[in-house]
Amino acid sequence: MPASFLHGVEIIEVTAGAVPVTVVKSAVIGVVGSAPSWAVEAPAQAPAAGTPTLVSSAFDAAKFGPLIRGYTIPYAIAASQAQGAGQLMVVNVFDQTAHFSAIASSAFAFPASGAQVANLGHMGVANVVVKNAAETITYVLNTDYELDAVNGLVRAKAGGAITIGESVRIGFNYADPGQVTDADIIGAVSGNSFTGIQALQTAYSKFGLFPKILIAPGYSQNAGVAQALASMADKLRAMALVDSSANVAPAEAIANRANASHSFGTSSKRVVLCYPQEKFFDTGIIATGVSVSSTGAAVVQRANADAVSAYSQWVAGAMAAKDLERGYWWSPSNTELRGVLGPDVSLYASVVDAGSDVNELNAQGIVTVFNAFGTGLRVWGNRSAAYPSSTTPDNFISVRRTMDVIEESVQLSMLQFIDQPISNALIAAILANVNSFIRTLIQRGALVGGTGSFDPAKNPPSEIAAGHLVFDVEVMPPPPAERITFNVFIDTDLLNELAAVSPLSAAA
Repeated sequence: MPASFLHGVEIIEVTAGAVPVTVVKSAVIGVVGSAPSWAVEAPAQAPAAGTPTLVSSAFDAAKFGPLIRGYTIPYAIAASQAQGAGQLMVVNVFDQTAHFSAIASSAFAFPASGAQVANLGHMGVANVVVKNAAETITYVLNTDYELDAVNGLVRAKAGGAITIGESVRIGFNYADPGQVTDADIIGAVSGNSFTGIQALQTAYSKFGLFPKILIAPGYSQNAGVAQALASMADKLRAMALVDSSANVAPAEAIANRANASHSFGTSSKRVVLCYPQEKFFDTGIIATGVSVSSTGAAVVQRANADAVSAYSQWVAGAMAAKDLERGYWWSPSNTELRGVLGPDVSLYASVVDAGSDVNELNAQGIVTVFNAFGTGLRVWGNRSAAYPSSTTPDNFISVRRTMDVIEESVQLSMLQFIDQPISNALIAAILANVNSFIRTLIQRGALVGGTGSFDPAKNPPSEIAAGHLVFDVEVMPPPPAERITFNVFIDTDLLNELAAVSPLSAAA
């Protein structure tokens, strides 16, 4: 505020013009699942179970362990990053103290010669108890033996009480991702504790952003998890990608749209139905396949075989990569996939046959995979689960996501205007910001057109006196060119062109 009296010269700095609206990030994938945190090697450090962690690099990804069969997060990260996705918000629900199976005291024998190593046959072991065969002596860790908990190996120590070739009895727990339940994935809120899918709503307070593409591969084919993803998508203005089970025929996938107890039994505009599951070449470690070399070192066994997994992780990666390369207003459909060998069921794909499997699936709001001669495998489908129940433009995935980005970007940008004195200058400033943002989006191709306005009829004195302003924003994102039609005519009048040939031309 200027001084009431000044004998001199002063400068008052005034900010004029529109303040830019910051566009929220649309390409961040939220992943909820299981990860082998017990296998994380230094210098990476495994995040605490249930804590959202931002993954932006290979080093960040390493915090969730290597590819080990049965754990979903490392596979989801690898699949999405293979498409060119950038950031992921990852929530690991696996807790080795809760998700384990126990092996009661069982007989093991150290080799008669060579390296004295007993192989427990499971990776990720804990609570190991080693006793003599009669179970009258309990051997002491780091005195009588050493433990490789990651690979499940017990090594007798030189000078310890365990003799060469001795038969012993060992009891232990081993990490078991099969113990993770849907309830673990769905999570809960208790006081200040958020777990599972519920933990994603804490992302903004931690990182200043929300994930906009939500997946729980390996679990989202279950109706409870699918519904929890959809509910979270509503809260975060995100899209929830849910899966079908493995080995489901196209007709069954379509029939599941009518089953309210199925993951596909929804008409939510925020749910993308991903079908079918996909084949890929699995290089993951087999947790029960560790062997011991002649020197006593652990030798891991990798699957190195074709396997089948949830389609949503590849679709999410393709969607995020498309955002980064083209923009969030582009449909994920017709995007080539990397690292996928094909669907786990046979699909007939055609762009000219309305009766093809892929067209029938798309007609029921199911996003599928397209493969024809020379096309490669492609994401195929523009519509959310809202279609065909809803025919409004926001049943297009790209239109709904564009509206989400616009709405949240405008909403967050208004923080700078909250609690300012209401005046014509304030109204003009808000409109200038919004309309400048809309013009920018039109220039980028994110909008066909749009405008922000202030209608006095919607702002009576009683509402303004209560500190309430209402603005209208009208926009139209570009729908994807899903159907292109050519009208082809046989025009016999064109035969007149034959008479246009001159005699000299004919003679020549």
